[in-house]
Amino acid sequence: MHGFGDTPQTLHYLADDLFAHGYDVRAPLLPGHGRTLASFDATPHTEWIAAAKAEFMAMRARYGWVGMCGLSMGGALATIVASEVRDLPALVLIAPYLGMPWHIRLAVSSAPLWSEYVGGIPSDSPDSIRDPAERGLSGAYGMVTGRVMRELARVVKRARRALPEVTAPTLLIQSREDNRVSQRVAERSFVALGSTRKRLVFTRGAGHIITVDYGKERVFEEVRAWLGGGGPGTVPPEPDVTNDSSSSGLRS
Repeated sequence: MHGFGDTPQTLHYLADDLFAHGYDVRAPLLPGHGRTLASFDATPHTEWIAAAKAEFMAMRARYGWVGMCGLSMGGALATIVASEVRDLPALVLIAPYLGMPWHIRLAVSSAPLWSEYVGGIPSDSPDSIRDPAERGLSGAYGMVTGRVMRELARVVKRARRALPEVTAPTLLIQSREDNRVSQRVAERSFVALGSTRKRLVFTRGAGHIITVDYGKERVFEEVRAWLGGGGPGTVPPEPDVTNDSSSSGLRS
């Protein structure tokens, strides 16, 4: 599942890598995304959640063994689905958007006062994708509205409440230089996860969209290892917390 205001373009390298290692992969376009800003603005968060669950259930009906992976807001959606699907065999949260910075929360809470008059506001940041070549390929809107930011806040709130109900073996991976989600949010989310088998990995050198940024190959390796490496149905690794330099001190 891709992120807020974005498209499956951010997941195509990961999808190709998993397919090359024997997995069938689907990266759906969420409702209101990849179309127009007006369509995005008109879409309620409940449609994103319903679409994520429907996509998972359709895959499971076809294949049986299905892991779920989400990037940014897609990670929040995957968390919500995982809290409801108690037999999910593997969950991968890539830079999951499970907490808003204080200035974004302030803007969201005051949105009813300004959103009708302001319209769309730029949301692009060069720090989200540090690789300029990949940044130029982005299919994201690059704009948000106050109303749709409130919908994102509702997803985040539901996902955070859902964390203790997640029992699936879970990998959470994020860059230490993530400009959208702080390291503290990642660590707190990891602790809150109800999973008894979980792994937190920090990488370096990339921004928020680590599936297309510098060092993306490390992300792919971690995802493959968590899903089983040898193919669907194998057992994920034992619980652990690692990064590219030193331990964060957390344990599952």
